[in-house]
Amino acid sequence: MRAFPIALCTALAVSGCSSFLPASGPSASAVAEGAGMATDQGLLARYEIIDVDAAVVEALRGRPLDSLLASFGDRRPSVEPVIGVGDTVAVTIYEASTGGLFSGSLSVDRFSSGSKSATIPPQVVNRDGSITVPYAGRVQVAGRRVQDVQTQIEQELAGKAIEPQVIVTVVQPTSTAVTVTGEVTAGARVPLSTKGDRLLDVVAGAGGVRAPVSETFVRLSRGSTTATVPLTAVVSNPRENIFLRPGDTLTLVRDPQTFLAIGALGAQSEIPFAAEGITLAQALAKARGLSDVQADPAGVFLFRFEPASVVRRLRPNSPLVSSNFVPVVYRINMRDPNSLFVSQAFRMRNRNLVYVSNAPFTEVQKVLGVFSTITAPVSAGASVYAGVR
Repeated sequence: MRAFPIALCTALAVSGCSSFLPASGPSASAVAEGAGMATDQGLLARYEIIDVDAAVVEALRGRPLDSLLASFGDRRPSVEPVIGVGDTVAVTIYEASTGGLFSGSLSVDRFSSGSKSATIPPQVVNRDGSITVPYAGRVQVAGRRVQDVQTQIEQELAGKAIEPQVIVTVVQPTSTAVTVTGEVTAGARVPLSTKGDRLLDVVAGAGGVRAPVSETFVRLSRGSTTATVPLTAVVSNPRENIFLRPGDTLTLVRDPQTFLAIGALGAQSEIPFAAEGITLAQALAKARGLSDVQADPAGVFLFRFEPASVVRRLRPNSPLVSSNFVPVVYRINMRDPNSLFVSQAFRMRNRNLVYVSNAPFTEVQKVLGVFSTITAPVSAGASVYAGVR
């Protein structure tokens, strides 16, 4: 009779009774078997399961990352920007001698030769692209260089003013500015200089970044194209520090890098990277390692979506590569000593999920515990009955 409950529990555990017991997630075998689902048309692939080794780690190094250089190029803006609609322009007119249209009269009693210049109050370039200059009328300035506008005004004033010389100054270059928002000290419209400004120059002009660099992403919009990259990629790779163009919108977004740790781990929670980037080995350490009494070392999994181009290199015949992103489960066998080296080279990405399944014997222990609870009252009743007899 004593051997009967143990034999019964073992038989039921083997037959699948453990699937009805509480658990933190699927077993290692369930993850492997769940990659395909049987249907009337055959086996339907749901995700790819890939065993991590040195070849897989090397293939993942070539994963295409978002790039500002690839999205926008590194073309330097014009070294001589043109005037645009919305710019504020000031015009100063000089004459060769006093007594002209824009110069003061000679004042003998004060021994002054009089002023030889006049500055027209700053004007905003209208939607029609013009400004008004006295005695020259409406002058088209939008889309033109400053020196070309100066030459035209001088020609319009010839014969009216005394040998006029004109200086045109763009006081507020609104049309050549970049909008900077988000996690910056002072969001503003930052005008681009004549020499051309790179992305980090504009960020510095807005007062710098408020959030930690490792948690900040750069989102650049130009026309209908938008690209987002980590700020660390721009800082570490000068080629990503591209030149900006007038009208660009630069948004700095704070997005702390985290991963999810669940299953038979020392800590089960959302854990921040707290660094520029971490490996799988570091992630497991942050999750306080595998549980000695629960974890299946051969059942360490990492869930994430990969671009189809990456999966095509790892699984050329995968039926899932028709989608842009493919669900992939990476499996690491921690019983293999080489896995300690592989886990140090395998890079984590934001929002990855690390899962460690329970060891098979843990499920048997659960079943034994359930039957111990069931048989305890029966054993107690038998003892009472024996005492009465």
